[in-house]
Amino acid sequence: MSTRVAVLGATGRMGRTVVRALAERADLRLVGALASPTSSMVGRDAGENAGAPSLGVAIQSDRNAVLERADVAIDFSLPAAVAANVAACVERRCPMVVGTTGLSDEAMNGLRAASRTIPLLYSPNMSIGVNLMFRIAELAAGILGDDYDAEILDIHHRNKIDAPSGTALRLGEAVARARGVDFRSHAVLARQGAAGPRDKGQIGFSAQRGGDNPGEHSLTFAGPGETLTVSHAAGDRLCFARGALRAAQWLTTRPPGLYSMTDVFGL
Repeated sequence: MSTRVAVLGATGRMGRTVVRALAERADLRLVGALASPTSSMVGRDAGENAGAPSLGVAIQSDRNAVLERADVAIDFSLPAAVAANVAACVERRCPMVVGTTGLSDEAMNGLRAASRTIPLLYSPNMSIGVNLMFRIAELAAGILGDDYDAEILDIHHRNKIDAPSGTALRLGEAVARARGVDFRSHAVLARQGAAGPRDKGQIGFSAQRGGDNPGEHSLTFAGPGETLTVSHAAGDRLCFARGALRAAQWLTTRPPGLYSMTDVFGL
């Protein structure tokens, strides 16, 4: 029997990509597609709206109706919609995968609270390659230490709202964790003007936004006499969507708790 999936934020870039990726899976089936009440796509077939064959599922703006038959929900909406989506999933005891980035501390606390009732997986990036990169970042940072300056670059399309990206921040957190330091007190999210010499142990960030790039990330360790760079580039958004579907299938067999893609991939 196929797992029934609801996609929240079904008309956005990632939502549409998840719907297209669902067409590749015989073991997963779309049963609900959520959009904002103001969206002109409400009422359209979710598959056709995503550039896939018709799936016989109309885009709706009623969360309860979208979740009514779902075994698991995948949220790629906007930060402002996440709290209401989480509350609806908790009410229906529906497992939830959250890939929306740019969440506030308050929103993250809401995910942690919800995970006491439902299995909930949060990840700013759901590709296999990027999650392996997180692990490599932690390994390298632990070996190299703070004698090697850490710099993180993220490159995304012109319409991406948050900067640095959630993936870039997660890379920085991996470096800080390996070094045994507090991430927030060591992160330098932007530089301008007479910033002065770099302090030892800083984790630097820079972001580029333009065009239609689905996402590139690099982490550089610049040390005495050598530089090590680890990088990942997404060719298209399907790598993220396929990871989200893999996470959704995995999550349906788990007890309540807060999970990440490292749990799915066993990293």
